[in-house]
Amino acid sequence: MGDPAALRRPAGVLLLVGALSFATAATVLSVTFDWPDILREDADIVLPAFLAGGSTLIWTWLATAWTYAILFVPLLLLPRVLGRANDPVLRVATVVGAASVIFSLIGFLRWVFVVPALARSWETGDALTRAATEAAWLAQHQFGGALLGEHLGQLGAIAWSITVSIVILRTRVLPLWLGWFGIASSTIYLLNQGDILATAVPGFPVIDIAGLVGSGSWGIWVAALGLALILRKTEPENESTTKPTTATPAKAGV
Repeated sequence: MGDPAALRRPAGVLLLVGALSFATAATVLSVTFDWPDILREDADIVLPAFLAGGSTLIWTWLATAWTYAILFVPLLLLPRVLGRANDPVLRVATVVGAASVIFSLIGFLRWVFVVPALARSWETGDALTRAATEAAWLAQHQFGGALLGEHLGQLGAIAWSITVSIVILRTRVLPLWLGWFGIASSTIYLLNQGDILATAVPGFPVIDIAGLVGSGSWGIWVAALGLALILRKTEPENESTTKPTTATPAKAGV
């Protein structure tokens, strides 16, 4: 697994780069494709808009997908970096978080490998073909998008970030404000599930602002976590190491 001190800076850099590069790609996607609002539109609006974006839009989706996937590696390294490699709760949360990245990656990449074919079929088809294409669009959109990418992807990421935040608050291995910020941003992000569940349960309460504020603040927390690891100068406490009773207390925070 390597030395925690040696892994700390690379993990921090990857978290920071992943958060910033994903935010950049997502901003371009929002400006050029009205994402994420367009996700709740019907196929006869989404598919023509997708076609209008051309190959540039497909490349933007690809960049969005793989910049988010950068988080996979530092997420796996974090228990070791924090000196909590033997913490069973954090280990489970790490598996859940890693799975959430994969779910989200699938949700993003369907715009690269699935949607283009549907859009072309819709563009060239007659009324019957378009109706069938719109049905196929809805099926893949609800499964790959709402279920995997948004519901499972977001819930897994939220569970991971809340667990990491609690670890920070309990161990003080990183600044306490980072733990509180992580819990607050994750809680707001969780409220966005109403918008997702409303696609399957009509009338389910929706808090429109939760998606923008929640995802934005969660991304800032990931970047702050990476920066805190980069700037940290002291060794993270390893729970498997037994210290002599005469040793001086470990310093808390950064």
